[in-house]
Amino acid sequence: MDGSSYYFPAVAMGAAIAFKGPALIRGRRDPLMRSVGVLLALAGLVFLFAAPPTIAEVNELTGVPNISAPLVYCLLSAFSASCLVLIINWRGGPPEVTRRLSRRWIAGYSVVGVALIVFFALGDAPEERLRDLDTYYANTPFIREMIALYLVSLTVAGVAMNVMCWRWAVQVHGWLRAGLLIIAFGSLCNIPYAAAKFTAVVARWNGGNLDALSTNVAPVLASVGAQITAVGFCVPLACQRLGDSWNTWSTYRRLGPLWRELKPVSAHLDRAVRISWWSPAELQVTQRESDIHDGMLSLYPYFDSAVRTHAYDAAVAAGSSPAQAQAEADAAMVTAAVRARAADPEGRVISSAEAATAAPAADGSAAAYAYTDGPRDLVRMSIALRQSPVVAAARGQAPTRSESDFHERTS
Repeated sequence: MDGSSYYFPAVAMGAAIAFKGPALIRGRRDPLMRSVGVLLALAGLVFLFAAPPTIAEVNELTGVPNISAPLVYCLLSAFSASCLVLIINWRGGPPEVTRRLSRRWIAGYSVVGVALIVFFALGDAPEERLRDLDTYYANTPFIREMIALYLVSLTVAGVAMNVMCWRWAVQVHGWLRAGLLIIAFGSLCNIPYAAAKFTAVVARWNGGNLDALSTNVAPVLASVGAQITAVGFCVPLACQRLGDSWNTWSTYRRLGPLWRELKPVSAHLDRAVRISWWSPAELQVTQRESDIHDGMLSLYPYFDSAVRTHAYDAAVAAGSSPAQAQAEADAAMVTAAVRARAADPEGRVISSAEAATAAPAADGSAAAYAYTDGPRDLVRMSIALRQSPVVAAARGQAPTRSESDFHERTS
């Protein structure tokens, strides 16, 4: 692997940090967000400092041959710990348990990092090796122990990640399970990586030469495993966001029949401040719900509780559940009110309603309008407008409420 094979993933991790930067800063007190930030940073640093050109540059700047070896090994150990800590915080649970487990892994890999530095300081590695240090110094005292320690620590982290991911994956479903399985597969690459390294090192211990496993095969496994693991962490978050957007736009679309039913009879809708078509989906839904509620308010003098009661009874008799029957009854009352308003172009009923300040309470119209307690009811009403035979019947038989009829109901 040449330098670009390391630098491209490093740049990708840097771009991810830049993209997530505002969210990471806002959530810096959240253990999960901190874990995400640390993981991305360490992943980028591992790729950056493991690249042969960077290894040579660090060695030259410090004047210590092979000083990059303990640096990269410490970064790998820290990255392994950050993966484990992120899984622990992501899974959640009692805060004291989460903190205790996180601290144990951090403390354990901190000890590993210190031991790696100590072994390197005690050993003797005067000749710079950019790609094959593990096998070249496999029989050198203390350097040998440093190499074995970092390989063991990576293996332990890979096994622990797999165990935690599989245990959690059997308890969840959907994109979270998919992400956990991808993470487990990526972590599994640590094991053949360590196995390839160990095989080459043990071959050196016994006088053999399998250096190609360490120099050519192992780096590919490490790169692939780290990138697969990063994808696994991203999949649930990205797909959850896509799913939320899909649900939001689905709500917007399903509100369409009710919104279009009310639009022609509400002059207020034409004067409302409109948002641009490229606005976020949540804002689009909020605008549509606001339009619907405004339309309801303009229609309340025309609401007829008798129409609603009759439609409710008809929906129940047709086999609808109480919640569905209520949505059909509300939709029937709305469509009848729309037609009553259209039959009163001069707005005499509205003028009478404004004159009779107690009219809404006596008429029961306010009670009839009280059903609009959330977007879920509005969606059901909108679907009922398009599909319910009860609403279709009410639309065909919609009565016209006159001014005298209004006075009769409010007297």
